Amino acid sequence: MRDLAAGFGYLVKGQRWVARHGRWWGFGMLPALITLVGYAAALVALALWTDDLIAWATPFADDWSSPWVGLFRGGLAVLLVGTCLLLAVITFTAVTLLVGQPFYESLSEQVDRSVAGTAPESGLPLWKELLISARESLAVVLRVALWGVLVFALGFLPFVGQTVIPVLGFCISGFFLAEELTAVALARRGVPLKTRLRLLRGRRMLTLGFGVPLTLLFLIPFVAVVLMPGAVAGATLLVRDLTGEDDDPEDDDTAGAGSGGATGGPAAAPPGGSPPAPGTPDGNPSLGAAPHGPAFPPPAP
Repeated sequence: MRDLAAGFGYLVKGQRWVARHGRWWGFGMLPALITLVGYAAALVALALWTDDLIAWATPFADDWSSPWVGLFRGGLAVLLVGTCLLLAVITFTAVTLLVGQPFYESLSEQVDRSVAGTAPESGLPLWKELLISARESLAVVLRVALWGVLVFALGFLPFVGQTVIPVLGFCISGFFLAEELTAVALARRGVPLKTRLRLLRGRRMLTLGFGVPLTLLFLIPFVAVVLMPGAVAGATLLVRDLTGEDDDPEDDDTAGAGSGGATGGPAAAPPGGSPPAPGTPDGNPSLGAAPHGPAFPPPAP
């Protein structure tokens, strides 16, 4: 429960961060707004054609008596629309991050600097970052699609399909949504997709606490556009927890006082002790702590 609350806390802290930095929040909504227009058109088309699609896919139910044919096809329509909505949440984030890649990387770097005074950099040219991001996003979308097919099939189970399976679907969507958002900061640290997934599975409750509430919020029209910049900021703060960088992000002016502060100066030495070693926030080597390079080997080109 503590990790669930902490994950939700990072979502709230990210929204607070962009609220204090209004320029980043304003520009961050533009890629999400552009993507939303395309997705809205696709979902409207799906809503208009769902009944015809379900009737075409279930010709064997044409001769069923009322109300069974209506209940059966209505249930399938709900499952289809629900599954497409969950897939839309994940793919919306992936497409938005791809469209706004340069901006969201800059936003994530600014969050790191506001906390610790430094920000890891991938060292890769923009075209290669876009290529890697597109390739890994496609891999995530394929994983989500496979899970979506499984969730859709399990939805036919009596009672369980209408209670447990929708909850499972939101958890799956929340996990992969968190993966897409944390990828912005983790990719700058040179962390490839497989390692990112292992990190998130290792802190599953923390990941779900961040991703599941965001999945539910993203289902509300236009909310995804408003929350997207803060979601990227919160995901960056979550990454600092996952990688053990553990700075307090609550106050930009004082955060990092024990890790060089916003100016990147040396950290204060503890009473009676020697100053921390350079290159780490607190003197203890930790994942992603190096300020001038990635903590992980860079992904293969």
